[in-house]
Amino acid sequence: MQELLQETLQAFEAKFGRKAQWCVAAPGRVNVIGEHTDYNDGFVFPMAIERCTIIAAAPALESDNLPAGQAKVFSLTQEDPAFLTLSGSVQPGDKVRWFDYVQGTVTACMNCKDAEINPQPFVALIHSNVPLGGGLSSSASLEVATATLLEAMTGTKIDPVKKAYLCQWAEHEFAKMPCGIMDQFISALGEKDHIMLLDCRSNETTMVPFTSPELGILITNSKVKHALTGSEYPERRSDCETAAKLLGVKSLRDLTPEALEASKAKLTERQYHRAFHVVGEIARTTEAANALAAGNYQRFGELMYASHDSLRDDFEVSCPEIDMLVEIARKIGLAGGVYGSRITGGGFGGCTVSLIEMAKVDSIIATLKQEYKAQTGIEVEPFLSRPAQGAHVIF
Repeated sequence: MQELLQETLQAFEAKFGRKAQWCVAAPGRVNVIGEHTDYNDGFVFPMAIERCTIIAAAPALESDNLPAGQAKVFSLTQEDPAFLTLSGSVQPGDKVRWFDYVQGTVTACMNCKDAEINPQPFVALIHSNVPLGGGLSSSASLEVATATLLEAMTGTKIDPVKKAYLCQWAEHEFAKMPCGIMDQFISALGEKDHIMLLDCRSNETTMVPFTSPELGILITNSKVKHALTGSEYPERRSDCETAAKLLGVKSLRDLTPEALEASKAKLTERQYHRAFHVVGEIARTTEAANALAAGNYQRFGELMYASHDSLRDDFEVSCPEIDMLVEIARKIGLAGGVYGSRITGGGFGGCTVSLIEMAKVDSIIATLKQEYKAQTGIEVEPFLSRPAQGAHVIF
């Protein structure tokens, strides 16, 4: 975090010739268990990670040559700046560009009836160490950081739950991704040393302490993101919504395993498998949170593996490389210090998340790197994270 902050502030000063007046951060997240349950009104168990998006900004000067009502934003991953329109009337374009996550959030916040968000022209620089395309929610991190910057600039506080929903709206409308609320929620409301059990129907949260120095959360980026048509996520969401409608419930959250089995004939085979995953995953998630709180780490790990198997076989969002990482972790096993491992994020590549013994972390990482490279030729750099603080103003 400190290294990223220093790089951001130095880059801002080099780019604009002056110091930043505001600086904010918002973390990425890893979902420890509870995948594809958020848009089914279920439970998820995410934590904010110690990787984040930082935005440094300052009021625009005459020398910046900015038209009235605009902002100029640079990203260290992009060559050209983006010009944002500071208005609540901006409409999303046909194609999604990197800065649409920022523009969408600005538009959403300026339309918020509960807060006076009317920023003056500004310049900003974005820097992040959340891996892109790794399933660690770099997009929500960027959106929530943008909303937090607008709060800092205008001196107006947005209710954190409202802020999460504004950022979700930006992703739906400007990034064309019909995501659930989990990513924005944990980035906005995460607490240090706690994993959040979130009820995606009621927005009720239970913060489960994760403070034992003997435990670690290990995240391994497969460095693989399979080429998709863009329809995979919406199709699965549609399958779930259609299954709920055919079975006469508001959402799959309202189904018991017994009711699903009794009504199986009403669904296509694909719809049944999607629903089977969601119903089972909701139950696994609440049980896992209770197991972690009770110190039953072995049971927690068993539920992680069961979650992965269901995401692979029933929801069909895994891929060979991710399965490989999970199987390496399963082979290391309890004796080698791994309690459990699973795919995390939307799927089709990205990262795995594992619960491990810290005393054996070096051996675990060495084995993962060695065996994965032997099978795929790809170098991976697993990294540890403790649960981090949610979005905040640095200055």
